[in-house]
Amino acid sequence: MREEENKRSSQSSSVTRFFKKRWVFPAIYIASAAIILTGVLWYQSSDNATDKYGYESSDLTGKKNDAPALEVNSALENLKMPVKDPMTAVVKMEFYDFNASEEKQEAALVFYNNTYVPHTGVDFTSKDGETFEVVSALSGTVTRVEEDATLGNVIEIEHDKGIVTQYQSVKDVKVEVGDKVKQSQVIAMAGQSLFDEESGTHVHFEIRKDGVAVNPTKFFNKPVSDLHDANTTEQKSVDNAKQQMIEEPTGEEEAPAKEETPSKEEAPSKKEAPSKDETPSDEGTPSDDNSSESTEKTNS
Repeated sequence: MREEENKRSSQSSSVTRFFKKRWVFPAIYIASAAIILTGVLWYQSSDNATDKYGYESSDLTGKKNDAPALEVNSALENLKMPVKDPMTAVVKMEFYDFNASEEKQEAALVFYNNTYVPHTGVDFTSKDGETFEVVSALSGTVTRVEEDATLGNVIEIEHDKGIVTQYQSVKDVKVEVGDKVKQSQVIAMAGQSLFDEESGTHVHFEIRKDGVAVNPTKFFNKPVSDLHDANTTEQKSVDNAKQQMIEEPTGEEEAPAKEETPSKEEAPSKKEAPSKDETPSDEGTPSDDNSSESTEKTNS
C-alpha cells in the first residue's frame, strides 16, 4: 500500500512541477489557437469551393450550364422526319440518287416547264391527303423564310458543320429569321407548289451539306455525325450535270413528234408530180410521130 501511495504522490508532484514551468500555459494557448484557426480556414475554403469557378449552388442547373448542354445535345441528336406524326406520313416522291437503279431515278424526275429536273429532296404527304404539321428535323437557327409561289414558300434552318435543312411547299409559317428552334418544333403547315403539283398537299424536305443535296432517307433516325461524314462528291457531279440529264428525257419524248410531222411525209408527193419530161405532150403527141416520120424520109 505504501508503495502505491508513493507512486501516486510522485506522479502528482511531477505534474505539478510541469505546470509550474513558465512556458507550459503559453504553449497550450498557442496550440489551441492554431487548432481553432485551422478549423475556421478549412470551413471557409470548403464553403467557397463553388465560388472559385463563378458558380453558386443555385446555378448548378441554371443558365450557365445551358449553352454547353445545347451544343452537346445537338451533336447527339438523331435526324427525324419533318412531320409531326410519322405514322400518318407517306413518301410521295423520293430523292434522285446517283447510285439508285434507272427505274428509281426515272421515278425521281420532276416534269416542270417542259423539262425534267432531278428531285433533290423527299416529298411527304399524309394518308388522307390533308394538310399536316411540319416540324424541324434538327435543332438549329432559322436563316431563311421566303415566300415563293413556285416552290410554295421556303424555310431554311442552319445546323453545325455546314448542315442545312430546307422545307419547301409550306404555308402558315410559324418562325422568323433568327429564331432558335428545337428538334420536332412545329414550324409550318404542309401546302402546295407549282413546281410539284402532282404531289398535292405535301412538304418538300431537303438536307444539304456544304451546299450539296444528300439523300435524307439514308440518315433518318441516325446521328448527325453520320451527316458530317457523308460523301457528296458523286452527288455534286449530278448537280453540275443537271442540264444534260434534263435534255435526255425530253429529247426521247419529242422524237416521235418530229417523225409524225406531215412536212417530211408529204415531200414524196412533190416528187410524184409529173415533170415536164413526163407530160403526155412530150411522150405521145402526134406532132412527135409526124416529125419522126419526116426525118426518116429525108434520111432515105
